[in-house]
Amino acid sequence: MGYEVAIAEVEALPTAAIAATTTWRQFPTVWRALLDEVWACLRAGGVDRGCPNVMLYLDDTPRVEIGVWLRVPCELTGRVAHSRLPAGRVATTIHRGPFQDVGDAHRAVVEWCAANGERPTNVRWEIYGPHRDEPAELTTEVFWLLEPRGNEEMLGRIDPAAESGGRE
Repeated sequence: MGYEVAIAEVEALPTAAIAATTTWRQFPTVWRALLDEVWACLRAGGVDRGCPNVMLYLDDTPRVEIGVWLRVPCELTGRVAHSRLPAGRVATTIHRGPFQDVGDAHRAVVEWCAANGERPTNVRWEIYGPHRDEPAELTTEVFWLLEPRGNEEMLGRIDPAAESGGRE
């Protein structure tokens, strides 16, 4: 599948999530239980839809936050806490198809960044689209937070001859 990667500036989004530290080997079984716990908390607070599932990966350990984009107010209980998806400059794409193939979208973003001089941090997240019975109709938005552009961007715009008054 071909992925179209774009650079965007995103706002922080409120979440209801459970933070965990796990291993990549354990992660496929851990996330489901955490997400079920988040949804049980939301349902107890009167919310049963309208909050897309999210997975925030803070590093490669992985330290994660599993939960939902909290679009409506809800009192949270137990291990479920208020948090936020990061704000900032991101490289992003949309994965269309089965969730188990979303890793292809992550690889596409990282490869695009390398080819285009962007530096992704290890912070990345996914926002899942609405449930569909047909796996080919599923969508997942993938975001990688980028290193801030600093002096190297400014240096690329300075003409050394102009800086020295033409004396090089």
